[in-house]
Amino acid sequence: MAFVTRQFVRSMSSSSTAAASAKKILVKHVTVIGGGLMGAGIAQVAAATGHTVVLVDQTEDILAKSRKGIEESLQKVAKKKFAENPKAGDEFMEKTLSSILTSMDAASVVHSTDLVVEAIVENLTVKSELFKRLDKFAAEHTIFASNTSSLQITSIANATTRQDRFAGLHFFNPVPLMKLVEVIKTPMTSQKTFESLVDFSKTLGKHPVACKDTPGFIVNRLLVPYLMEAVRLYERGDASKEDIDTAMKLGAGYPMGPFELLDYVGLDTTKFIMDGWHEMDTKNPLFQSSPSMNKLVAENKLGKKTGEGYYKYK
Repeated sequence: MAFVTRQFVRSMSSSSTAAASAKKILVKHVTVIGGGLMGAGIAQVAAATGHTVVLVDQTEDILAKSRKGIEESLQKVAKKKFAENPKAGDEFMEKTLSSILTSMDAASVVHSTDLVVEAIVENLTVKSELFKRLDKFAAEHTIFASNTSSLQITSIANATTRQDRFAGLHFFNPVPLMKLVEVIKTPMTSQKTFESLVDFSKTLGKHPVACKDTPGFIVNRLLVPYLMEAVRLYERGDASKEDIDTAMKLGAGYPMGPFELLDYVGLDTTKFIMDGWHEMDTKNPLFQSSPSMNKLVAENKLGKKTGEGYYKYK
């Protein structure tokens, strides 16, 4: 009797698992909103793994620049991946590029997409207005995802009527090279949506990790306070920025020191993240601003992109 019972439970469990899997959305068509580095990178890896992609931005010039960047990136990938077979590399590039269409009208293309990934400016109002508009035109099954690194997913999702089909999908720069994707599940995100995005991430050749909708998710929640603590150490005069960078590279095995990384990321980006977190939790000591960073940003010394930040660049 016990054997029969176990067999019955296993059978029911298998049936339930199969039913749950059958309900998941198989993402084939992807719409990426935002043709910057992140958006173009997401479009590239999606197209390179057999998805049809529509990349959307506001002007033809931005889209032309995005497409050129994707082409240059694909050339590097093809050269490395097909080093002994250049013809196969050319075919790979041609097939990938042919899978990427461009548009300046998001509303006109989302009706036939399985997934919308947003990678635009880090502004809650702008993101919310975008998704609120697209919500009216997208198909019922379409999943919405934001690539935000600092804003609350729940706040963006609340602008739509599909909170159960809304999640975070946080890629890392440069997208074609970085293997990690953080899949962010809000209290309203359905298990079906979450599992569909995990599966999608895996088809891209990425390694998905799950996180709740907490400030900074996993990586930035640990990384940004570490960077800010390095700045505070320097501001107190406890150590020079050069010695702090050297210590973390040689002592912790990090490829870059915190000040090198801050300048690489952009001081304005880090300040924006910290300001947003501080608004959410003003008493958290980890979320306090930095006088030296505020001064550098006010002087437009943002790091490598402006030629000067904590260090000077030629």
